[in-house]
Amino acid sequence: MFMRFFTELRGAKVPVTLKEYLILMEAMDKQVIDRSVDDFYYLSRSALVKDEKNIDKFDRVFSHVFKGLEKMDSPDLAADIPAEWLRKISEKFLTEEEKAQIEAMGGFDKLMEALAERMREQKERHEGGNKAIGTGGTSPFGANGYHPEGIRIGQDKGRHGRAIKVWDKREYKNLDDSVELGTRNIKMALRRLRKWVRDGSAEELDMGATIKGTAEKGYLDINLRPERRNKISVLIFFDIGGSMDGHIKVCEELFSAARSEFKNMEFYYFHNCLYESVWKDNRRRHAEKLNTWDILHKFPHDYKVIFVGDATMSPYEITYPGGSVEHWNEEAGAIWMDRVSQIYERMVWLNPTAERHWDYTPSIGVMKQLMGDRMYPLTIDGLEKAMKELSR
Repeated sequence: MFMRFFTELRGAKVPVTLKEYLILMEAMDKQVIDRSVDDFYYLSRSALVKDEKNIDKFDRVFSHVFKGLEKMDSPDLAADIPAEWLRKISEKFLTEEEKAQIEAMGGFDKLMEALAERMREQKERHEGGNKAIGTGGTSPFGANGYHPEGIRIGQDKGRHGRAIKVWDKREYKNLDDSVELGTRNIKMALRRLRKWVRDGSAEELDMGATIKGTAEKGYLDINLRPERRNKISVLIFFDIGGSMDGHIKVCEELFSAARSEFKNMEFYYFHNCLYESVWKDNRRRHAEKLNTWDILHKFPHDYKVIFVGDATMSPYEITYPGGSVEHWNEEAGAIWMDRVSQIYERMVWLNPTAERHWDYTPSIGVMKQLMGDRMYPLTIDGLEKAMKELSR
């Protein structure tokens, strides 16, 4: 079973190695966990999964190998569920009265034998009652009913929280690297863009220097040093309004994560394409616009520039004067994008639209070309690639 687990993980593209598998086997041999499904799940995940983007794949393989979802019609069903695991779980969730009821039935072994027998006998759906596998009854087997030692089959969630073993397909949180981000995952990806320096006043204890100084001088010599800070400076331009309304949530998460990770960050808003003006407050966007030239002259060339937008518009809005849908732009948006690229060596575009749809929108292709192909989807994998590009 364990070798099958290893080979199916490899087949699911989870990069597990033989060394990691042997570590897991050594841990099992030394009995570092109790005989519970949950403990084994967390132990094996800790030993075999090195990147959280593979957790979803791991969960699916774990369920397939150890939960017997495809063995419901097996005459050896009882052997698929370790009785000791069931007992431990029942001790945690059942009352003394319910435990007494179980013992009166003959205990766990009798229950599992009865389940296997009824699975072989029953060939059709059953509703109600106290014996058959069905719904809405008091039989120990089935769904949407009640029994102190139930085994739930084919129900989307527990009703009384008393089922010993859930035979449903688990709904996993998708942590694959192709899905949209949450704030936590964004923070993890943004941390790849860092440049640590010690700057400011000396307020942090330098343990190494303190020990060395004390040993050399013969008395306590306390040494302090500046705190280590991330000196990366980031300039972010957010596309707002129009087709971006459907991406507000992920943009808010990105903004929140960036403010947390980058202490030296400036942000501005634009609509569809960068033109001669941007703004800081969307409520006063028409009254308090800022000159784009002033922004580009204000922040030095070592800033990392990030554009966030779906780049979905008429191509004329990028390539022609007067193409903007909101005002008359004297110069084409493409000219302004070129000016940014001339000043800032490191710049990327994050697109919240799924990458598989990019080819259907001509303006995305135009903007991607202006960015020198440095457009990335706003996913875990895409954000990591963007941070890698900015840190080169």
